[in-house]
Amino acid sequence: MRHARRRVVRRVTRLAAVGGLLLGGAMVAQAAMASETPPASVRPLAATGTAGDPGAALVARLGTARTAGNWIGADGRPVVAVTDADAARTVRGAGAEAKVVRHSMDELRSATGTLRSAPRVSGTAWAVDYRTNRVVVRADRTVSAGDWSRMSRVAAGIGGFVHMERTPGAFTARLNGAQPILSTGGRCSAGFNVTDGRRDYILTAGHCGPSGSTWFADNQGDRRLGSTVSSDFPGSDFSLVQYDSGRAGPGADVVAVGGGKGVRITGAADPSVGQRVFRSGSTSGLHDGQVTALNATVNYPEGTVTGLIETDVCAEPGDSGGPMFSEGVALGVTSGGSGDCSTGGTTFFQPVTRALTALNVKLLVSAGNTAGGQGAAASPAPSAPAAGGGAAPSAASPGSSAPVTGGSEGRTLLARITDTRNVGPGLLVVAGSVIALVATRYLRSEQDRKAYQRHYSATWG
Repeated sequence: MRHARRRVVRRVTRLAAVGGLLLGGAMVAQAAMASETPPASVRPLAATGTAGDPGAALVARLGTARTAGNWIGADGRPVVAVTDADAARTVRGAGAEAKVVRHSMDELRSATGTLRSAPRVSGTAWAVDYRTNRVVVRADRTVSAGDWSRMSRVAAGIGGFVHMERTPGAFTARLNGAQPILSTGGRCSAGFNVTDGRRDYILTAGHCGPSGSTWFADNQGDRRLGSTVSSDFPGSDFSLVQYDSGRAGPGADVVAVGGGKGVRITGAADPSVGQRVFRSGSTSGLHDGQVTALNATVNYPEGTVTGLIETDVCAEPGDSGGPMFSEGVALGVTSGGSGDCSTGGTTFFQPVTRALTALNVKLLVSAGNTAGGQGAAASPAPSAPAAGGGAAPSAASPGSSAPVTGGSEGRTLLARITDTRNVGPGLLVVAGSVIALVATRYLRSEQDRKAYQRHYSATWG
């Protein structure tokens, strides 16, 4: 009986050790495979929905007289606002969700046209809210009671689908993104690196400075970057800063997001209402939110800007020109808004696609991603940093060598397996299981030796 119990104990111990080996091996393999995907510093930030969803195609197919916009629903499905049952059936047949509404996009656009033709009131903004099928007019704290009353009368004359609301703070162009650029006029953000095929430029906000403005990468004015060669503000809000060297340099496709991390930009696109987006700026860092409206109009003190992307992402002075993106796709550059990142607010962005078209330039993206989106041109592959060392994205000035730290490109499977940060737990399980197997074998040998001694001890001298 005693021998039988020992055999059972040895068998259970051996099975546990073998199971540990298998589990540890699986953990090692899983960690090694997982480390083949880019780490957080390289991987595009996750987002709900993508630019160019099927809803836009349905709107184009049905026309603006039978639709009133499209957006991404909470479940990730495209939603299309339609004005009749036949259009709703078409939308559902295409696999999207249909929402029957009263007012068509033609009516909504007519309403915004009437607002635009009324006397201009600084501190107001409006946009079409697809999800509520109305035009929302906002007035900040600078709008007087008299101006508010006059705007309300204009809205009432259009119809009940024009909604008036007050908003805290003031609509201002965020003068003063990811990386700061400075001039005598103030501080702004480098948005995205672009090229016309001959020279490279920084795409940033137009209100940052007129043509001829000189930009530096430091407060002392020792590191000159270049000069503004084209600017459009008000009306639109974009400008081009031409690099003095003519080239953006290695890392031109990386947008810094802080903490030594960056996101590689693969192309450009237009966003969808409801899409989750990210904005990076030198003042407030990385923040995310949703697109709440498209083709918004803002009456800044300096003038009116139209065709903007409206979001609930916060921003602060110093974030102007900074990049907005989703899943590595460039969407816009920060224009302005109200509020801050403590209380929240509304922020508007200049669409990147319109700026690229108007300026006849293309985004600089990595050589392997030239098909990743419209308006993209390959940038040179990052080379070895110059003397003095390259800088991480969070510290690099625009156009300098900005490798994304923590990448796994070029690492062998052996290197990944032996990296204790990736596979440490699995290796510990394997090591423990090996020790258990060795101990089990030793104990078994000792038990067998003693049993042999007991059995044959009578014959020993």
